[in-house]
Amino acid sequence: MYTATAKFTMTYVSWERHAGEIGSDIGWSMKPRMCSDLAIDAMLMAVWRRKPQQQVMIHSDQGSQFSSSDWQSFLKANNVISSMSRRGNCHDNAVAESFFQLLKRERIRRKIYTTREDARSDIFDYIEMFYNPKRRHSSAMQLSPVEYEKRYFLSLESV
Repeated sequence: MYTATAKFTMTYVSWERHAGEIGSDIGWSMKPRMCSDLAIDAMLMAVWRRKPQQQVMIHSDQGSQFSSSDWQSFLKANNVISSMSRRGNCHDNAVAESFFQLLKRERIRRKIYTTREDARSDIFDYIEMFYNPKRRHSSAMQLSPVEYEKRYFLSLESV
């Protein structure tokens, strides 16, 4: 993803319970270039926020950051299994594609950030202050991801 004056790369992690279900974007990172640290930082945020008690799976494309030995070692150390889509198949990672499309359309399109820090601050605001707690999704009964997750976890407790 690029802006007019500040080039940056971003990745994020979204915890999904099953295909099609809305979840909060719980891990994301921005760096000036694509590297394994970009993915590891996003996943570290996700692991820190959720503290999974069981093994979980992360789905990604076949980018070099996701096939690096650093990434694979990090996943193994944190009890995470890697799942990768086929080359050139964006539909396998539709959740990520959908999120980035919304981010571009609703926040960064036609914006010119003076610095990377301006971009980071604006994108932080979009994800943490708007998208997760407030943005309603038609596929989630018009609830925000945070509210949808609250209801989901409450329903598990009542079973």
